[in-house]
Amino acid sequence: MVQVFALVVAALALAGGAGAADGPVRIVALGDSLTAGLGLPANAAFPARLEQALKAKGMAVEISNAGVSGDTAVGGLARLDWSVPEGTEAVIVELGANDTLRGIDPKVTRQALEEIVRRLRGRGIAVLLAGMRAAPNLGPDYARDFEAIYSDLAARNDLLLYPFFLDGVATDAKLNQRDGLHPTAAGVDAIVARILPKAEELVARARGKRGM
Repeated sequence: MVQVFALVVAALALAGGAGAADGPVRIVALGDSLTAGLGLPANAAFPARLEQALKAKGMAVEISNAGVSGDTAVGGLARLDWSVPEGTEAVIVELGANDTLRGIDPKVTRQALEEIVRRLRGRGIAVLLAGMRAAPNLGPDYARDFEAIYSDLAARNDLLLYPFFLDGVATDAKLNQRDGLHPTAAGVDAIVARILPKAEELVARARGKRGM
């Protein structure tokens, strides 16, 4: 009887493990208004549209929208623990746009992003870092120091890097809302189409960590 009970428990444990291994990859998109989807319905925001695109590729994923309008890298760090709950397997970090709009010292942005990355990696979470370009009015020295943050962090920490989150969208008026800063629904779809290969790599990395 004891042996039968032990076999049942083992079978249930194996079934539970298989279910976890086959379940959707839980991703958090940690960012500012570009992630939150300012001016758009929730189902047109970046996390929702990326989830749909990945599912269309046959990937089981769940992407939570942890975008907060107006947030800086320091703000993202301050809310990291509750924005990225237990069970999260991958995070897309999209922060820095408000830092450059406000002219925040790149050293401050770098320190905050470094700590975000350190904490996420310490939890075994796969990271895709989305870069940002500096505001042109801040000059070449600021742009050099600011834009180097993303490639440096990615190289030093073996992160996936998408160099510029608004690539192909930032300078196209047709893909931006009237403020010229936030993408329209079509703009979000353009971002998703471009970042999708990196997002697929992120899912693969997260799945590879299961059972480690």
